[in-house]
Amino acid sequence: MRVYMPRFRRLALYIVLYFLGISVSATANTPRVVSLNVCTDQFVMLIADDNQIVSLSEISTDILSSAMAAEASKYHQNNSGAEEVYLLQPDIVLAGIYTAKATVNMLESLGIRVEKFEPANTVEQIIGNIKRTGQLLGHTERANTLVTKFESSLEELTMGINNRPRAALYYANGYTTGKNTLSGQILDLAGFSNIASEFDIHWGGTLPLELLIIAKPDVIITGTTYPGSSRSEEILKHPALKPLRHVSSTDANWVCGTPHILKAIEDLQTIHPDKMSTQ
Repeated sequence: MRVYMPRFRRLALYIVLYFLGISVSATANTPRVVSLNVCTDQFVMLIADDNQIVSLSEISTDILSSAMAAEASKYHQNNSGAEEVYLLQPDIVLAGIYTAKATVNMLESLGIRVEKFEPANTVEQIIGNIKRTGQLLGHTERANTLVTKFESSLEELTMGINNRPRAALYYANGYTTGKNTLSGQILDLAGFSNIASEFDIHWGGTLPLELLIIAKPDVIITGTTYPGSSRSEEILKHPALKPLRHVSSTDANWVCGTPHILKAIEDLQTIHPDKMSTQ
């Protein structure tokens, strides 16, 4: 009985996938892929063929976390469990370096190839992840075309910036991010100066409300709040912030280092003095 059980389980799985509309065909050059990370989800959707995509992470359809939530809704979602992913029998699994180690270790011990991606905080890292995804999924030329388009659009967005208004990224519990983070990079590319550097915050840290008020930034950019109420977000409603120019908020385009940061930059530039006259 033990000899035939794996074959039976695989046949049963293929039948289920057939009725779910998930293709089980693949070639050696275009491997079937499962993604366990909201950022690798987007790289997969941007580069892979539809019939390569076996499953994406369950966060892929979260509109506050994924810039491609609508596109992701047509694919099967997984809860990142090793057992579930194994039964899907992908040729390759894409994960983040912070994906649960127990899941990654179990998949690798079962003979499933897992490729781990670091979060991209710079343009160079974004390009590197695009090219790597293209190589892994058998679409090098498609990835190169995406890179060329990304670089061209970025160059156009960053032209004509002469002034750098001072801006503060300010989130729940008074948290801010500096120049070495993805948010900091987006702010810089959009043509703003991050006041976090004035307080020697280059990654992430807490910026006391009093210092924010004294700094008097030209723009305050906060995070999009989730439904409901949260004590950690009450600081963003403090009366002392009203005199400051509170203009913008982040969205799903800020979450992952993908070409979707172009939309985040474009949105920010609607309030940039050097860009407002050209829009």
